[in-house]
Amino acid sequence: MNGERSVARTADGYELAVTRFAAQGTARGTLLIAGAMGVRQDFYAPIAAFFAQHGLHVLTFDYRGMGYSRRGSLRGFGADVSTWAEQDLNAMLHEARKPAPEAPLLFLGHSLGGQILGIAPDNAMVKAALTVTAGSGYYKLNDRIPVQVRILWFLAIPALTPLFGYFPGKSLRIVGDLPRGVAWQWRRWCLHSEYLLAEGERHREAFLRVRAPIVGYSFADDPLIPKPAIDQLHGFYRAAHVERRHIAPADLGERRIGHFGYFTERSRESLWTPSLQWLLQHAPGGT
Repeated sequence: MNGERSVARTADGYELAVTRFAAQGTARGTLLIAGAMGVRQDFYAPIAAFFAQHGLHVLTFDYRGMGYSRRGSLRGFGADVSTWAEQDLNAMLHEARKPAPEAPLLFLGHSLGGQILGIAPDNAMVKAALTVTAGSGYYKLNDRIPVQVRILWFLAIPALTPLFGYFPGKSLRIVGDLPRGVAWQWRRWCLHSEYLLAEGERHREAFLRVRAPIVGYSFADDPLIPKPAIDQLHGFYRAAHVERRHIAPADLGERRIGHFGYFTERSRESLWTPSLQWLLQHAPGGT
């Protein structure tokens, strides 16, 4: 099942690349998929098609300056992570609902996508949310690749971002190319013990708007975001009922899952199906 590629405008007029997957049969809800940093939206096409086949309208998108939403050089491109949350993700919360405004809005956030739901201005629209490997980026919580994260924050970003006018992560095989503002703000958050709450009470209060039930998935073999970091981030959702699911690959008969394995076809029965069932059960009117 292929999605329909299109564009959608944010409140400040930027056109984002989006893909729409129409629900088969009667729509039981609408699902917005917000991706990880540096991951193009077609990575999520298989799981988007799966959810659409089971009665959900699904929308995927790329943040401005990334994936299919990138147009030309990132040198001097004006955007930071707050822009992605407050403009791009927020606009997509509304865009996703257009095919069926009466249907409940559901959310699936991978890594960064699950982090910044908490600071999107209209996050209270979401009726049930799944997060996958979404945790705090505070560097001292990462004991899996401690040397690499210190090189990134203390050497690579400070040295290369001013030189190129953006962070050339694609050449380094680190997260991909990032706009200058994204790289600097992300670095500042990752050096702060409360990650994106480095922005102060504005972000702390934004998380309190989320009252939807949340399931947060983490995996024991994830080398990028370990369990303590994912626990910390989900602790920011203090007004929501949060269920944490920490899974070892062996629990599902797998050799590895890591940071990306949830979204591969082999997870259809073990992870996608339970996720679909949970979303439908926790959406208003769900069964």
